[in-house]
Amino acid sequence: AEWPLRPGHKDVLVVGEFTVENIPSSHEVDIMVKDTKEQTLFSKEKAETGKFAFTLDDYDMFSICFHGKRVDGQGAGRSPPVDDLSVKLAVKRGIEAKSYNDLAKAEKLKPMELELKKLEDLAEAIVSDFAYMKSREKLMRDTNESTNSRVLWFSIFSMAVLLGLALWQVFYLKRFFKAKKLIE
Repeated sequence: AEWPLRPGHKDVLVVGEFTVENIPSSHEVDIMVKDTKEQTLFSKEKAETGKFAFTLDDYDMFSICFHGKRVDGQGAGRSPPVDDLSVKLAVKRGIEAKSYNDLAKAEKLKPMELELKKLEDLAEAIVSDFAYMKSREKLMRDTNESTNSRVLWFSIFSMAVLLGLALWQVFYLKRFFKAKKLIE
């Protein structure tokens, strides 16, 4: 099974936890997490349960793939499908992935201080998202203005060509009819 690409922001922590249940003894399940550049972010063979974590280097997407294979040595033929195989996957990103309980223990924070830290991180995440959206909006606006400018110049050029052809046609037909002595 492969989960579709999931977007992630730059320098954001991604944490996942998975469990594969009801794996027959004749099969193994591997997990692989890759980004759009086909770089492996996490890989594990014989994956029944586990956790993974990585930080995205750039704004990118990642895919999570569970691959089942037969290992009982009965050849490379097709095996009957496994009906009851189930995969549980939980993926957390950004501030969801941060372990505030461990932070509270390490820094000896009181419950109110811990809540303030969560709110501070949430506010930073919102500001970061808005800054990213603003930069994307600027890029899209620049692209839109460039496209509009190109369409304008193309329209002006098209109109000039059509006007030139119309004038040429009038002069040509006038000369043609004069040559045939249909008009003076």
